Amino acid sequence: MKVEINTLSSDLFLELYTSVGWEAPCKEQVETALENTLATFVAYEDDIPVGMVRLIGDGGMSFYIKDFAVIPAYQSKGVGRFLIESIEKFIKESVGDWAVSLELISTIEAQKFYEKMGFELRPCEWDGPGMFKMLR
Repeated sequence: MKVEINTLSSDLFLELYTSVGWEAPCKEQVETALENTLATFVAYEDDIPVGMVRLIGDGGMSFYIKDFAVIPAYQSKGVGRFLIESIEKFIKESVGDWAVSLELISTIEAQKFYEKMGFELRPCEWDGPGMFKMLR
C-alpha cells in the first residue's frame, strides 16, 4: 500500500466519497474545498485508489480530519490505519515538537476504529461534546 499526498482531484474525491454511500456535493464545491485544504491523502492498493482523507486546519495548533472514506471492499484491511498514520506523520514533520490538536466528527459506525487509533470520545471528563451545525 502507498499513500500520495496532495494529488486528490475532484473527480477522484467524488468517486471515493460516493463509494461509502454519502450524498455528493457539486463538483465546484469540492474543487473549492480542495483548494483550501491543508493536505489530502489518497491510499492506493496495487495502483487502485481505495481511500482518502482531507486534513484541514491552521497548520500550527489545530488540525481536523474531514471526508475520511475507504471503499467498502477495502474496509477492515488496514487502509484507515495507514491513512491515520500518514496524517500523523505529516503533522509531526510539519510542526516538530509542538503539541497540537487532531480532531474529527465520527460516524457511529466508525467510532470504535477511531478509539483504537487513540482518539477520545467527547464529552470526556475534562471537555464538552464535539458539535457542528450544517448551514444551507
